[in-house]
Amino acid sequence: MASTSSSPPSTMTPLRLPLSLAVSPARTRRLRVNSLHPFRRKSLIFPPNSLPKPLPTRIFPVTCHSKTTDHHHHHHHHDQEIHGHDHDHDHDHDHGHHHHHHHCHHNGGEFMLTKSQLAFADFAKAVKWTDLADFLREHLELCCFSTALFLAAAACPYLLPKASVKPVQHALALVAFPLVGVSASYDALLDIAGGKVNIHVLMALAAFASAFMGNSLEGGLLLAMFNLAHIAEEYFTSRSKVDVKELKENYPDFALVLEVNNQKLLNFSDLKYHEVPVSELEVGSFLLVKAGESVPVDCEVFKGRSTITIEHLTGEVKPVERDVGDSIPGGARNIDGMMILKAKKTWKESMLNKIVQLTEEAQQRKPKLQRWLDQFGENYSKAVIILSVAVALIGPILFKWPFFSTPACRGSIYRALGLMVAASPCALAVAPLAYATAISACAKKGILLKGGHVFDSLASCHTIAFDKTGTLTTGEFMCKAIEPIHGHEATTSCCVPTCEKEALAVAAAMEKGTTHPIGRAVINHSQEKDLPAVYVESFENLPGRGLFATLSSTQPGFGGRQELKASLGSVEYITSQFNSTSESQKIKDAVIKSSYGTDLVRAALSVNNKKVTLFHFEDKPRTGTKDVILELKEQAKLHVMMLTGDHELSARRVADAVGIDEFHCSLKPEDKLNHVTNIPRDTGRGLVMVGDGINDAPALAAATVGVVLAQRASATAIAVADILLLQDNISGVPFCIAKSRQTTSLVKLNVALALCSIMLASLTSVMGFLPLWLTVLLHEGGTLLVCLNSIRALEEPTWSWRADILQVFNKFKYLLTSVTKNTPTIQAAPS
Repeated sequence: MASTSSSPPSTMTPLRLPLSLAVSPARTRRLRVNSLHPFRRKSLIFPPNSLPKPLPTRIFPVTCHSKTTDHHHHHHHHDQEIHGHDHDHDHDHDHGHHHHHHHCHHNGGEFMLTKSQLAFADFAKAVKWTDLADFLREHLELCCFSTALFLAAAACPYLLPKASVKPVQHALALVAFPLVGVSASYDALLDIAGGKVNIHVLMALAAFASAFMGNSLEGGLLLAMFNLAHIAEEYFTSRSKVDVKELKENYPDFALVLEVNNQKLLNFSDLKYHEVPVSELEVGSFLLVKAGESVPVDCEVFKGRSTITIEHLTGEVKPVERDVGDSIPGGARNIDGMMILKAKKTWKESMLNKIVQLTEEAQQRKPKLQRWLDQFGENYSKAVIILSVAVALIGPILFKWPFFSTPACRGSIYRALGLMVAASPCALAVAPLAYATAISACAKKGILLKGGHVFDSLASCHTIAFDKTGTLTTGEFMCKAIEPIHGHEATTSCCVPTCEKEALAVAAAMEKGTTHPIGRAVINHSQEKDLPAVYVESFENLPGRGLFATLSSTQPGFGGRQELKASLGSVEYITSQFNSTSESQKIKDAVIKSSYGTDLVRAALSVNNKKVTLFHFEDKPRTGTKDVILELKEQAKLHVMMLTGDHELSARRVADAVGIDEFHCSLKPEDKLNHVTNIPRDTGRGLVMVGDGINDAPALAAATVGVVLAQRASATAIAVADILLLQDNISGVPFCIAKSRQTTSLVKLNVALALCSIMLASLTSVMGFLPLWLTVLLHEGGTLLVCLNSIRALEEPTWSWRADILQVFNKFKYLLTSVTKNTPTIQAAPS
């Protein structure tokens, strides 16, 4: 079969897929569920022009073993080839077995089939096998009808005369078996042709072997229940990702872009606008957002006032007022009023798009358990087949079982088929589902994790370290005073126009464009003040120390019109610039004797290594920080410390205010890095580093788990951090710790449930206690039980198993009370 793909040559031939090999994108697992409304998922609403190119309706998962959901693509002609495409994947876990309608990643952007698979596909197409398999797979009602026929056949001995039982059972099985057997046999043979052994192969082998031995009723019932059980499993799995889908639905398709000639004349009485796809919006565009609509991208209010809600983005329930000049994140819902907004970012850079992208990437990143299952799954399936063959052959020798079943004893082949079904790793493969569910639960709270592995790392941590400025404190510094302390003449004016104004003008010029809280405070303090014009000729940023710049000014008398060499930073940095030890000591003494005391945050400015001026800033602890620290110490049992570059007295003031006993001060970035790396090495336990992401990117990267306040953080800090807090506070940190412990406990319980289910089903089938269809029921029941347990990760986490039991008891009590209240009471008629 020819292919027009431009991918590089390969030893494997790309397949041109006909419609007969296609499955509707709305299908889950092996069946289409469009006829069962409760199982239908909401459509994902993507911005226009952001959808992938049209795809064919069926993809063969030759290189993938993962389960996907919610792929919505356009249907094209059945002879369309599979080309490289870049579409959204919602991988939630790897089953160790695959489903033939799933979309998968592949090398070269094309799905490759082996020559033997191509030969089989050609044969299947020629005999219309694929057409029939498609038709049967598309309709859930046919699977349900097949199941009903098999159940009716099973009930025949209890409802019909003995002479009629066998003929009726054979007739019902003859109709029902092809409804599930045609697609099952096609899928299994395609896998076998590609050298794959998975759950579909095991189930098909067991079902058809059972039918060939004369028990088509059990074989068909096996396939029907397997399909229905996996549809139910898909439904529960999709529950874990509903939050991401709801976020996508908050994106409008189009934005109303105003036609602006003079932005100053914009008014609500005369607005002309046109629709533009959200993906094509440009920075600086003026947008009209009406009541009830969603904000398309991150914007700033240009005109108007309204109330918005961002609960679906950050978990903040309370609606917030937004006025002219305020920022609004993309995806925020406008509750009332009409606003003219100015776009600050494009769609790709917008907050909501980043949330969706990071959450989906996190759900695709596999934790350690899931990576192990990937390696383990296929080899395990092969081992199950070998073990089943061994049971069939060795059973009659060791235990005197007959090869074929008799009325007195189940045969070794029948027992081997039961083992083949019971020992398949379905339940074990879905054990990591709790990770994806927990990631969605965190996203609902405005907390983004970069993968399920973060939960494992977080649960292993014993120490948590906080940055001070902007993390424990608001980071919104206010300049309280500017104090000349060294080199200034007391009797005459040595600066232009005054020493304070000259120092502020120099500092503001150096800090222009900065993101550091102190720099912002300097800029804010210089606003609307009559300061001399100062120009920066050269500039150097020294992380953890301060700034160095060469400046000039045309102001008469300012520096004698000569270039100035200025340094701005910590007192230690400024004093290190002086060659004279005695002069450095004089500056330190002047700082200690400052009339503004030692509680305020300080920064020093040196001009030409002669005049030194001290800036005093006030920074307050965040509201609720003390409660967060108390919860981490008493409930989470974590060792809490603070790492800061500020001086000791200021650090002690904040530590005492928030309840932290251990703090390390006057730290440069490399000192913070040393603490973060040394503590886990010395204690043998992990460390969580929480920062605002401005100067602590190295420490965040080196920590066992890095947590960053996303609204303030630099792009580097966001890239290296493991957890992003979308709310501008640390209230989400205890939730993360509790959720990580809850999730790891659920995963361990999932593994235990899965192993128990496999062992119980395997032992009972080998011992001959259960018929084949009950073995399937027990096996799939274990898988569904694991899925249901994983959904518990959507619940609020607790700090202890006692609280978990109390939570379950309260739910049961509430349910019992609700049932009791809704039960009608029968009153006796009056006599």
